[in-house]
Amino acid sequence: MRKSFAMRRYLALAGLLLAAPAAAQDRPQLTPTRDVAVTYRQIGASAPQGMPPIVIAWNAASGLMRSEMAGIGWSVVDMRAGRGFLVMEQMRTIMDMPAGQLAVLPGQSPKASFRREGTATVAGLPCTIWFVQDGPSQGRACITADGVTLRADGTHQGQSGGLEATQVRFAPQDPARFQRPQGYQAMQGMPGMPPAARQPGR
Repeated sequence: MRKSFAMRRYLALAGLLLAAPAAAQDRPQLTPTRDVAVTYRQIGASAPQGMPPIVIAWNAASGLMRSEMAGIGWSVVDMRAGRGFLVMEQMRTIMDMPAGQLAVLPGQSPKASFRREGTATVAGLPCTIWFVQDGPSQGRACITADGVTLRADGTHQGQSGGLEATQVRFAPQDPARFQRPQGYQAMQGMPGMPPAARQPGR
């Protein structure tokens, strides 16, 4: 039960960092313009105690984002194609995540609006604080000029959560870490639900 809860929370918090640019004039750069790996801690009143940090790595050239939580699993999202996959190492399973499962918190809709609220320094880096409203969902994010989200928190469908960077490392990211693993069993459904096995993952 605890691992299922952790996986669900991991997916929701990783979704804080997923956002697709729209056509508004005053809008931040929402994806990193260069390779980077960021370690995040969970913040907010609902953050559980003892949860491991989340590490998010970006391969800027390919538009791929890899997020991982020690002991839980990892996922890769193709920002350009709007799809991704989730890997659970202990179960050796892989699950595809279509675009509809990636829109977790504010900022991904073309109708989302942004408003500057000031500046801050997080993990030693300057960032601009943005308030974002996306229908009934809303949140705040502190984003660097080159598109690295250093802090994000929001409320979506009654759920709230947040992440804050503790370490930022700009360095080339190995493309192999963003590829589907070989020999894993494919499954359907979110963690915690009985999976429907298909053919082995590609």
